[in-house]
Amino acid sequence: MNKFKSFLSPQLQQYLIYRQNLGYSMKPSLSHLKTFDRYLKQRQAEQVLLQPSFFVQMQADIKIEPRSVNRLLSSVRVFFNYLVRTGAYDHNPVKDIPYLPENDILPYIFSPEQVNHLLAAVSNRIRKVSKCKYLKDLSGYMAIVLLARCGLRIGEPLRLKLNHYRFDEKTIYIEKTKFKKDRLIPLPQSVAIEIENYLAVRWCLLANVDNKYLLANSTPRGLNDNRVRSVFHQAVSDIGLEQPRQITGNLNISCPTPHSLRHSFAVNTLSGIKKRGGCPNNALPVLATYMGHSSYMYTIKYLKVIDAQQRLGLVNFIGAHPDQQ
Repeated sequence: MNKFKSFLSPQLQQYLIYRQNLGYSMKPSLSHLKTFDRYLKQRQAEQVLLQPSFFVQMQADIKIEPRSVNRLLSSVRVFFNYLVRTGAYDHNPVKDIPYLPENDILPYIFSPEQVNHLLAAVSNRIRKVSKCKYLKDLSGYMAIVLLARCGLRIGEPLRLKLNHYRFDEKTIYIEKTKFKKDRLIPLPQSVAIEIENYLAVRWCLLANVDNKYLLANSTPRGLNDNRVRSVFHQAVSDIGLEQPRQITGNLNISCPTPHSLRHSFAVNTLSGIKKRGGCPNNALPVLATYMGHSSYMYTIKYLKVIDAQQRLGLVNFIGAHPDQQ
């Protein structure tokens, strides 16, 4: 089924097939290309060779954050490189379009105590009215435990299969990561204990159900992304940490999201090393491998992120002194 409606629909569809055949994941690019396709329809663009001015106008018209506009433009630029290679265009009209200046991001950081409160809130909402609801809620709790205690991305625990947990080693094997790098990570003892307790319950409740996922639903499927997000946001509300995202000057102050647990894991790990008298810089290569970064250079940014208490002080200062911006 063709996902596109504009005059470039055939080329966009062919490009998707081409990239998928090369083994690329098209999930992020597909969203960008759909936005581009809708914009073409809204502008009623016809079968013409698009000029650079069209894309400059698109940057101004699309009302999303500059960072997101730049990601969109990057995907469109790669698409037009493909059109040049196929002979549809002589040159790439997006090639010299500059990126928009991006805002700095201040991620939400949970303190270690807040992480404990969050997990307790999720646990308290596990329903025991039926086997189906109990297993579903317990699986959601375990997904958030892995985000908080191991710094996983939200999709990673949802893709885990039963054989990805290794009892003897107390490790989990994570495949199909963001950077196409599989990794094997050791679990903290407390997490390994929770997983094995969960599995004991899972095997009792799903004795006659063929379900390959580690974090199972009551059906042969695993949990979905929306379920985990819903559980997370309900727990955030329960412990009184719900707050909107703010934009102040060129600073985006993030609200709590499931990915905040990954940020918090990294920041709290480095902060803990520093408090014990160690050197956080020396831990970067190990932390990068643990978190699945393609290079520890991506992990360096966490050295610049202030901890939860300092972040709160900065946010309070900005709120009390808006004229300083």
